[in-house]
Amino acid sequence: MKKNNLFAVALFIVFSFSFFSCGNASKESTDSKKELSVGFSPGPYSDLFKKTIKPALEKKGYNVKIVEFTDWVTPNLALANSEIDANIYQNTLYRQNFCDTKGVDLTATFSVPTAALGLYSDKYKVKSVDELKTQLKPGGIVSVPNDAVNLARALRFLRSLGLLTIKATVDDKTATENDIDENPFGLKIVPLEAAQLPRSIDGSALAVIPGNYAISSGLKLSSSIVGESLPPELLIWFVVRTEDADASFVADVQEAYESEEFKNYFENPENEFDRFQRPQWYVEKWNIQNR
Repeated sequence: MKKNNLFAVALFIVFSFSFFSCGNASKESTDSKKELSVGFSPGPYSDLFKKTIKPALEKKGYNVKIVEFTDWVTPNLALANSEIDANIYQNTLYRQNFCDTKGVDLTATFSVPTAALGLYSDKYKVKSVDELKTQLKPGGIVSVPNDAVNLARALRFLRSLGLLTIKATVDDKTATENDIDENPFGLKIVPLEAAQLPRSIDGSALAVIPGNYAISSGLKLSSSIVGESLPPELLIWFVVRTEDADASFVADVQEAYESEEFKNYFENPENEFDRFQRPQWYVEKWNIQNR
């Protein structure tokens, strides 16, 4: 009986040692990860990463792969399926909605300078919304993003400009074109795939275009009639699988974004990032206010 007890204790010790050893090995593997693939949708975030973050990581021994996607859905699916290690293209509202609807577990770790929505027009050559209102004709088409989060966001943006109102009984974070209350200029809201929005300017009175798609199509943020003022939940974040939220590569990427090298490149007027919104950590660290 005593021999059996001793044998059981020995087995327990062996398995316990194996369990904790495996756990430590897994953490060490994550912390020593040097192969890093990061996904992006079209726009400036991959360019910023290539110019500033990738070289900084390579100096630390990382082999960095940049993966370009053409939409807003695939980068999160690729991340959830471990095809990439992180992505930089989405705000927290979009990420939470995606996680809720797709049943995946992704975590936003830190925010980066962000290009906001802009109101663009080829038809109306105006310099302000007040001037626009004096010229708007009823029935004008306004093209907006068609995904749920950014459609509601575009409507809130148009509301902030005094171009329409949203029904008070509706959650404005889930509003659609069917939830418009007052529409004093008779605008016709037409949701489109985000990638199509820059091309829609020719056939629309107005177009509400996310900053990354505007820039990727050759539009300058400064060419918009007006840009969106971003609340914190609409800033772009570095997103990883939740299991990797505390991994060393996350800290290394964040350190690169917080570096003086990144700040100098970002603030160089030749690089035309002046219309981007800086996160609060950036404003506080460098004492540079948003314009």
